[in-house]
Amino acid sequence: MSTHRRLSSGSAYEPRIGYCRAVATDDGWIHVAGTTGTDPATMQVPEDVRDQCRLALLIIERALEEAGATFRDVVRVRYILPDRRDFEPCWPLLAEVFGAHPPAATMIEAGLIDPAMKIEIEVTAKRELP
Repeated sequence: MSTHRRLSSGSAYEPRIGYCRAVATDDGWIHVAGTTGTDPATMQVPEDVRDQCRLALLIIERALEEAGATFRDVVRVRYILPDRRDFEPCWPLLAEVFGAHPPAATMIEAGLIDPAMKIEIEVTAKRELP
């Protein structure tokens, strides 16, 4: 039977909505919730999609590290953007993070919880077990 470790980023959305930033299982799977470029401490959202993407990746990286993984361990990524035209400006950042170890990926055009949010990123990782 697998056990789960729930990881929080400290975002005000987590308790309000009823989720956590990530769930890590003892069999190596890490599921990181859809993550926007919202600063968890201030709840501020940068205007530029690249800045939002950069911040979302930083929050995801922290969750992965807390679970004992890195971006190399990511096997699946989903990008959700209200405007698909905002995706291409993020490509250099995504290639920098995932380029050497590309996961399976999907980009979806859909509305987000706040109109100021321009990108949400969700990842699934599988860390190596000792």
